[in-house]
Amino acid sequence: MIRRDFLKSIGAITAGAAVGLPSIASAAAKEGLSGLPGFDEGSLNELTLPIRSLAPKVSRKVTLIVIGAGSRGTVYSRYAARYPDAATVVGVSDILEHRCRKMADAFGVSEEHRFGDWSEVFKVPKFADAVVISTPDDVHFGPCMKALEMGYDVLLEKPVAQTERECKAILAQAHKYNRIVAVCHVLRYAPYFIALREVVRSGAIGNLVSVQHLEPIQYAHMAHSYVRGNWRSSRQTTPILLAKSCHDLDIIRWIVGSPCKSIVADGSLHLFKAENAPEGAPMKCTDGCPHESTCPYSAIDIYTRQKRHLNVFDLDGNRDPAVIMQRLLTPPYDSYARCVYHCDNDQPDHYVSEMVFEDGTTAAFSMEAFTPHGGRRSRLMGTTGYIEGDGSQFTLWDFRTRTPKVWNRKVEDIPEYKGSGHGGGDFALARDFVEAVAAQDPGLLSSTIDVSIESHVMGFAAERSRKSGRKEKV
Repeated sequence: MIRRDFLKSIGAITAGAAVGLPSIASAAAKEGLSGLPGFDEGSLNELTLPIRSLAPKVSRKVTLIVIGAGSRGTVYSRYAARYPDAATVVGVSDILEHRCRKMADAFGVSEEHRFGDWSEVFKVPKFADAVVISTPDDVHFGPCMKALEMGYDVLLEKPVAQTERECKAILAQAHKYNRIVAVCHVLRYAPYFIALREVVRSGAIGNLVSVQHLEPIQYAHMAHSYVRGNWRSSRQTTPILLAKSCHDLDIIRWIVGSPCKSIVADGSLHLFKAENAPEGAPMKCTDGCPHESTCPYSAIDIYTRQKRHLNVFDLDGNRDPAVIMQRLLTPPYDSYARCVYHCDNDQPDHYVSEMVFEDGTTAAFSMEAFTPHGGRRSRLMGTTGYIEGDGSQFTLWDFRTRTPKVWNRKVEDIPEYKGSGHGGGDFALARDFVEAVAAQDPGLLSSTIDVSIESHVMGFAAERSRKSGRKEKV
């Protein structure tokens, strides 16, 4: 959307007028507001703010090479498949041959442009506009540096790299070769967070003073990804604040709109370690664990009964519990059958940090494993108003009019947004990247490499603070 049109559409907020048509808010919203002075259910109004189409506006087709044909690479390839006149995949690289073959076949990629290891891509002359790097965290730096050197633009999964030094090297490389690098901070592109930021920037709550932000990981997600899974080791990948929550640091910095001056953090690995294993627990849930039926972190329960996080098993849509169980018994998938108390993990399961920004705004962030749900929660305190949101709906309370207003657009109900994860942010990012590459204009991106590196630096400073017990300057 065009910013001036957006501000025009919500300009009535700052004047205290109702925006949009009266509507009945959700029970949760009413429960949260009903105790406030002046609240009247009839006064609750919907913020009717525009959501931009996902169809890209380009003058030419953009060609892509996908390095890493797993979950994230597949998301961006699906966008190209949906808008074939705007983008297409002409090369695929993955060390798992079946993943490479599946994506390459879908786009009719020639045999000479099907690769195993990422290094093979760059042994042939440049043959596309851009490279999508959706490999594990420890395989971001090498392919990104080489892609930039060879003149490719890059769509780079977060986190940018494993160390602050490598992040800054990628930034320097992008400037050296004058290439576009879009970091997959997809929340910036989600309609919910766009609306939240623009309402703050409009002055609807006066001057922003303080932010409280929570990322509830969800207990089964923590066990899957950060205890058993690919991101279990901060040494092999990145610290969990970067691996899981660099989105959140980026969103906080984006909404505040001022550089971070200092940060302090704390947290630890509280539960998932051998000393907390119940008596008689074997190394794997599939080894006849006597506690399997009562353990909330049982691999058998999470995968075969709840059917969560099945993308790692290469099931091609088969959700038969017997097939999933067979995967849990078969290498390399059997690593997901490990007891959560007998893994080689070191990532904290609770993490808190406090930030001070140069304009005086403060922010408190908490990342928590032990929650029944995911979805970010935010509270924003301003001099004339307050906003509270849950990742899909936010409510604005104006101190002057005492008239609450709600943004609760159901993005998943918009047909073209179906299939786009992160509240629509996945495909919206892909749209903006395709447009930026086609026009050779990084200004069409919300998350350029420069702004993304800043929030990564915040994350590395927070991790230093957590380990040292000292406040860190940013």
